[in-house]
Amino acid sequence: MVEGMRRLAHKPWRKLGFFFATEMLMKTLLIAGLLSWVDCLENQSMSPEEKTNIRNQILEMFDHAYGSYMKYAYPADELMPLSCKGRVRGEEPNRGDIDDSLGKFSLTLIDTLDTLVVLNKLDEFEDAVKKAVSDVRLDNDVVVSVFETNIRVLGGLLGGHVMADLLRQRGERMQWYRDELLQMAVELGHRLIPAFNTTSGLPYPKVNLRYGTLNPLSRTGTESDTCTACAGTMILEFAALSRLSGESVFEEHARKALDVLWDRRQRGSDLVGTVINIHNGEWVRKDSGVGAGIDSYYEYLMKAYILLGDDTFLQRFNVHYTAIMKYISQPPLLLNVHMHNPTVSVRSWMDSLLAFFPGLQVLTGDLKPAIETHEMLYQVTKQHKFLPEAFTTEFRVHWGQHLLRPEFAESTYYLYKATGDPYYLRVGQSIVEKLNAFARVPCGFAAVQDVRTGTHEDRMDSFFLAEMFKYLYLLFTDKSQLPIDIDDYIFTTEAHLLPVSLSTTQAAVQTNVTEDAALAHDEDLFTHSCPSTETLFPNNPSFAKSIRDGYKYLTGVGRAFTPLPIREIELPLHDNVMEPVEFLKSMGISLTPLNDITRGDSGGLKHKGVFRVKLVAEVSQSAEEELVVPHVVQLISPPFLGRTALTAGPAKFGMDLTKQEHGVKGTIVKADPYTACGPIENAAEVKGRIALALRGDCMFAAKARWLQQAGASGAIFIDNREESNSEETPLFQMIGDGDSTEDIALPLVFLFSREGAVLTAALEEHRNVDVLLLPKERQLGQDKSEKPVSMNIKLRLREEGEPEEGAARGPSLELVLENEEVLLKEEGEDGFGGEHQSLQQPVCAEGRTEGRTEPCSAGSPRSPNPKTGPATNP
Repeated sequence: MVEGMRRLAHKPWRKLGFFFATEMLMKTLLIAGLLSWVDCLENQSMSPEEKTNIRNQILEMFDHAYGSYMKYAYPADELMPLSCKGRVRGEEPNRGDIDDSLGKFSLTLIDTLDTLVVLNKLDEFEDAVKKAVSDVRLDNDVVVSVFETNIRVLGGLLGGHVMADLLRQRGERMQWYRDELLQMAVELGHRLIPAFNTTSGLPYPKVNLRYGTLNPLSRTGTESDTCTACAGTMILEFAALSRLSGESVFEEHARKALDVLWDRRQRGSDLVGTVINIHNGEWVRKDSGVGAGIDSYYEYLMKAYILLGDDTFLQRFNVHYTAIMKYISQPPLLLNVHMHNPTVSVRSWMDSLLAFFPGLQVLTGDLKPAIETHEMLYQVTKQHKFLPEAFTTEFRVHWGQHLLRPEFAESTYYLYKATGDPYYLRVGQSIVEKLNAFARVPCGFAAVQDVRTGTHEDRMDSFFLAEMFKYLYLLFTDKSQLPIDIDDYIFTTEAHLLPVSLSTTQAAVQTNVTEDAALAHDEDLFTHSCPSTETLFPNNPSFAKSIRDGYKYLTGVGRAFTPLPIREIELPLHDNVMEPVEFLKSMGISLTPLNDITRGDSGGLKHKGVFRVKLVAEVSQSAEEELVVPHVVQLISPPFLGRTALTAGPAKFGMDLTKQEHGVKGTIVKADPYTACGPIENAAEVKGRIALALRGDCMFAAKARWLQQAGASGAIFIDNREESNSEETPLFQMIGDGDSTEDIALPLVFLFSREGAVLTAALEEHRNVDVLLLPKERQLGQDKSEKPVSMNIKLRLREEGEPEEGAARGPSLELVLENEEVLLKEEGEDGFGGEHQSLQQPVCAEGRTEGRTEPCSAGSPRSPNPKTGPATNP
């Protein structure tokens, strides 16, 4: 009978296979046609009219963003585009280190000044300068990031001054201007100088604008570490300030910091780490890359040579660049390595800040890897709409946030100017369209909290106006259409404009010295000059296209792509009854062994006009993906008594809570400093308790070590991104810092900000709050019968009173059917092993039909729910 059923089922399967194969072929041809059309569209030239339309669209977008800031936020530092109001530090929930950019100095206004000139909005520029001069104060009692204040505010004031001075010299406008912005820049420079009061010359990461770093009222000056980029991204602004003001002290401090970083490089690899101790110069984090923490250090070495004409900076850059291309660059990827063992990658993900690097490579004259990496980034944006804040080497989302960062647009601009390839205009067009489609809101443009869900975040950082619109507008604008000669300026890392004439208009301070022994590379045509685009790539678009084509389907978007070496693709075949290969063949899909493909055995086609469609796959049993096990922070003290349980993410290091039968219990207390990125000042309170710490400023592992050193019994890290929550954002596992984390023994969990707010509110209201940290499936009070239990039950109907002939001995179930209930009895050996245990459950009243009891339907409110287990967010 079974064999007959197989024969009966075979014919429909063959018909289904024919239709499936036909449908698959049609879809394949349709997709191929669409891809050919898209590919043609991306590479076709763009007419002047089309460029004008896009340029006008960019201007309208800028007006929407800048106008919203001026209408709803000014004089606040930044716009909150979802709330339609300004973000004033101290009046909104603390976001940790993110707020260190805010100094109550109308940040967005100052950061946007020279953008207004580039976009030829000269009336708005003059009005903005007047507002900055009359309204902005720089002596506020607020602790700010030295790095962010330098690149955004000092750079913004200098760029605004250079533009105002230029317009004044032309005699058309700004005749009232008397270098007020430069005077403000000098004042700010002097307020940043105290940060350099360290034994090494490396600056503190933070400074109080009014009290400096060492004053008892400063609330800072206790930090011991800073990032490489934080210390190495001062030279452009500080040197420009020195040469425009005549005060050499600024450039001297910036040069000293660069000397220390150069001297502390790893001599074997010529790489630098990510975090360094500002007092003794020892490396704290030894991972080396070109993304977050290091990025603009390399950028400023190259650009300092261009701006200042000092060979020292170019020599150092060339040494570092050789090391980067040897160890970090794995085209098209850029992977972090250990500075002391650079042949080994320390992590399998990249951050979005490295998107600036192709633009820097264009300045260097190394175009091929720039095109390769940029194309990889473009494919990632195609897959996720925007560049995620971090993504894996398999181009999956590692951290889904997108802050409207401009680095990808920056590299797109540089590549278009270098190659003249209209392809990059199409890339820019896609950036404009996605910003309008997925980031635009009624009061501006909002950051994306998670590219997977598209949810917005209530922030519009100042760099969006300072950089994004500048690069996009320049991409679609000819030089003759600009109010300034853009080639006379160098872009800072915040895209502020500094004149390259500074190297000749003012004598330089005492120059740095780079030892010749470190220069191992051969000099070439471009060793001491900026590369000539006409010599390297004379506007030959086919050159860039020939490089790009190898990476066009890198992420798998557009068509199935099998890179070399061949990777497996997973097929959803989990039914062991039918052989997977036979199942595919029944649907008209043929599989070719991988070794045949690698030999290039295509087999000649015997019939003209007949084409074969094959799915090349390797059918194998793959290990299940690692899932994130949800944890909870359960409030167990009165008045909560376990009724409040907050979903939390685990850590890949520290105590494994899944192996703790009853979890970890403790009383919670806030760490001081709240970010736990330094010595814990309230160690006496933290000792023996579970500490709360805010995400940001340093790695999770560093926080855990400081808290462990203070004697904490556990740690709960709370997200610093507003409105993040476990319902809308996938859980993730906290990872270490690249070094060994075996020394960390604390239990660690992570709460998103919304859940964290519940916990901190409880602490503020009740002072003493006890919590339990444990996996979600083991939380107190949870129904232990959630997991469904299945068994095979054999039923035999007999008349009441009929003897049980041949009844099996051993445990059995007796199902007694009565009028109103089902009584399920469990019997032991010999039919009776002690007290009867009975489980009564109702049946549907309409279920009795012809002497049988029908089961309740799945939708019946009386039927038990088979899916009551906890939901998991990977």
